[in-house]
Amino acid sequence: MNDKQIILTQDGLKKLEEELENLKSVKRREVAERIKVAIGYGDISENSEYEDAKNEQAFIEGRIITLEKMLRNARIINNDEIDTEAVSIGSTVIVEDMEFGDTMEYAIVGTAESDPLQNKISNESPLGKAILGKKQGTVVEVNVPAGIISYKIVDIKK
Repeated sequence: MNDKQIILTQDGLKKLEEELENLKSVKRREVAERIKVAIGYGDISENSEYEDAKNEQAFIEGRIITLEKMLRNARIINNDEIDTEAVSIGSTVIVEDMEFGDTMEYAIVGTAESDPLQNKISNESPLGKAILGKKQGTVVEVNVPAGIISYKIVDIKK
């Protein structure tokens, strides 16, 4: 990961800080104990428990480094920066699929906290890019692998 600015909402910042604290205070201790127990089994050259624990330790340390770098380069979007006149990062947007009439609600977030299963889409996703800066009532066309989908921005909330 380069030193690219990471855009986070207050909730996203809190979640990353909680994950980092859990990795440092809980997971590190747990994996150190697993390594200690595995060493107690004897020859570590053919010890799968030891190998698994060392791999997990490497993953945890890598994730800690990644999270620390993300937090160092974070730009936090405060609620007072969120505009209800036009879609911005931090906005919650209700869009209508113009072909089928279905409505969906999405929170527009930075890439670090996007989670489509939780209806949090990145400002860099096709739909996120298309609606960013647009006003309520605007119809946008989104290029997707299946073709072009038209969405109408029904509402913008904080």
